[in-house]
Amino acid sequence: MPSACAWPRAPNDLQMLARLSGRVPLVALVLGPSAGHGALCALLADFVVMVRGAALFSAGPPLVAAALGETVTAQELGGAEMQTTESGVAHNLAQDEDEAFALARGYLSFLPGSAWARPPRAEGADSGRRSLDAILDVVPTADARPYDVRAVVELLADEGRALELQPGYGASLLTLLARLGGRPVAIVANQPAVRAGAIDVPAAEKAAHFLELADAFHLPVVFLADNPGIMAGSRAERAGTLRAAARMYAAQARVRSPKLHVTLRKAFGFGSSLMAMNPFDAQTLTLAFPTATLGALPAASGGAAAKLGDLDQAQLEGDQAGGPWSSAESMAYDEVIDPRELRNALLAGLALSEGREAQAPEPARHTGIRP
Repeated sequence: MPSACAWPRAPNDLQMLARLSGRVPLVALVLGPSAGHGALCALLADFVVMVRGAALFSAGPPLVAAALGETVTAQELGGAEMQTTESGVAHNLAQDEDEAFALARGYLSFLPGSAWARPPRAEGADSGRRSLDAILDVVPTADARPYDVRAVVELLADEGRALELQPGYGASLLTLLARLGGRPVAIVANQPAVRAGAIDVPAAEKAAHFLELADAFHLPVVFLADNPGIMAGSRAERAGTLRAAARMYAAQARVRSPKLHVTLRKAFGFGSSLMAMNPFDAQTLTLAFPTATLGALPAASGGAAAKLGDLDQAQLEGDQAGGPWSSAESMAYDEVIDPRELRNALLAGLALSEGREAQAPEPARHTGIRP
């Protein structure tokens, strides 16, 4: 008789999870400590929820102590709080199992059963048009004044409800699932309350994953732009901000579903492109608020860096003061809107995009090398 194999055949679940990714929604709930192979299974899911007290790591504390001489607890090594705020390995933190399952159900409610179907609509009492009168008190006209963009999303979404993914990671940018007119949408919003909304490595990585999710399952994407660009400085360069931003841009450019951009207040440099201010990129709708300011760089700092004279500096600041109106003249914006009409304008944009649904949905097939 043949002798037993000392090393049994390797499991193929990881290969299957990788192949299923982008074809069917994948959710992992981490309810306790998980190391090695189990942890890898969770990481191949689209949405990872960890219960407080759970842990994820490549090797547990005993192995770490034996191999590296490092004494560390399970929570210090890979606890739920750390993995959802510092590493970004997991998406959302749940207080208990009931909340974890509720998050999973809420997440799946926005998605189709597979990439061969459209996201499910759920029209209700708040699916129609309405004016966002309170938005004038939420979004300040002064560029440097912070505010919480969640308040804009609450005004915009049906019944004021949205599911935020990775709320503790990459906090200068928000990624949310919501319904707009009963239709599931993905929302990518700069957060001016955190570093003025500048896009750093965690924010860009979070957004790239989220945009790939939206593309895979045919979710229209609403971009709410209010950022001074990508994070600058030596620390940001050493962290690889440029590569992370390029990855976000590639993910954004590859989105096949409708893209609707709104410049709420400011959009400078590469930050505007990351937020899909690309009107000739099969864009469905590109909007701006009247007080928005634009440019390759903010006029004050850009002029100082270029050592412009007084006349040139005044000209630069005058051009920037023209805001979205001059851009609209060159068709960079479809319309400059009253902020109170934001929801109605986006509903009209979604209605405009419905002609795309005549084509049968199918999984994404992208070429190119991810940055």
